[in-house]
Amino acid sequence: MTGIVFGCIVPHPPLLVPEVGGGREMEISSTTYAMKELARRLAARRPETVVIISPHGKMLYDSMGIASAAVLRGTMRNWGAHSADHNFDNDPGFIAALQTEAAASGIPLDSIGDTEYSLDHGVMVPLYFLVEGMHGASLVPLTFSMLPLSEHFTFGQAIKRAAERTGKRVAVIASGDLSHRLIPSAPAGYDPMGEVFDKKLTEAVAAYDVPAVLDLDAGLIDRAGECGLRSIVILLGALDGLKVKSDVLSYEGPFGVGYMVAALDVEEAGTEDMHPLTRLARDTVESFVRDGRQPRPEVLTPEMKEKAGVFVSIKKHGQLRGCIGTFEPKHPNVAGEIIDNAVSSATRDPRFMPVTPEELPDLSYSVDVLTRPEPVESVEDLDPVRYGIIVESGKRRGLLLPDLEGVDTVEKQIDICRQKAGILPDEPVQLYRFEVKRYR
Repeated sequence: MTGIVFGCIVPHPPLLVPEVGGGREMEISSTTYAMKELARRLAARRPETVVIISPHGKMLYDSMGIASAAVLRGTMRNWGAHSADHNFDNDPGFIAALQTEAAASGIPLDSIGDTEYSLDHGVMVPLYFLVEGMHGASLVPLTFSMLPLSEHFTFGQAIKRAAERTGKRVAVIASGDLSHRLIPSAPAGYDPMGEVFDKKLTEAVAAYDVPAVLDLDAGLIDRAGECGLRSIVILLGALDGLKVKSDVLSYEGPFGVGYMVAALDVEEAGTEDMHPLTRLARDTVESFVRDGRQPRPEVLTPEMKEKAGVFVSIKKHGQLRGCIGTFEPKHPNVAGEIIDNAVSSATRDPRFMPVTPEELPDLSYSVDVLTRPEPVESVEDLDPVRYGIIVESGKRRGLLLPDLEGVDTVEKQIDICRQKAGILPDEPVQLYRFEVKRYR
């Protein structure tokens, strides 16, 4: 899957960074734990580009802002943190796509840094926790404007289209605190409507009730003294039309400012019916083709824990694009077999060129888990729909999976296996049969 794959809402109090907090960060430990969980979820989505919207960057009154400098540098040394410096590469391809899509939507978008850009604490505080989940992804910093909320939602929709245009996996981070007026000692003073605003917003996000966010009363918003609503609205626009699972991981406000951490995970189209074994094959191919990494599943399903031979088949527009497998297992479990054979199917099948990143959205997968092969004495013991076969002559072996389109007789199965192994039609052979459980 490409396009928007993950979204999240994060606070940005500098004291959340231990070097700045000096122990006070323990008073918002729920936020800390939630940010660490968010980093884990972000890593699982394998983003290639991370878009972050901050209220504290260079804000333009009547235009959205985008930092287009090639290299982005951030530090929190002015806050007393000397171990929080980070440099990030920008994504010029995404920038160009977003500029095109914003212009098409009539949304003004101007650069806030062409040659250099210093990342503000609205970026650096969240990334202190989330950088590990980025795995080297590019970073695109944005700022919002004072245009109406509806314009920010439209801008988010442009972000979604830009992500789809680039064909990359994109995560969107909405950095922003909620009300700054929760208690008498709050930074912006006290207003009882601050608590009301935070409650309404967190409930709307938890329920993924987008209209409820967009319809928040303007007077309530003003009295709340918030800084994150526009970031959140842009994020919601970027997720528009996608199947989203929203999870508010934490909310607290002991210092008079509301801090919400929420994960808005995008469910991939068609994967709700995809078996975990097939999903592992797909995730392996996408991860390896894009960045040379292989996933390591943290939790193994019962089927993954078994030990068996496995074949991974890849198709593109219904046509075979790769198929490699093992009938004798090489790994301790099926998960290891799938990962190894998925990489081989995508990159080492001698019949095809290696899969390219551009092809990934068009691929489909199936996984066949094999029973142990057993010898047969006669072709009468075979069935091309039920059994796969192995044809063996000396050290030469040809294997064919069962229930293949166009292979409707045992004789055809044997002939194909002979051709695969280079066994002549008149050479004596030993036949084996096996069954498979096919996952799609």
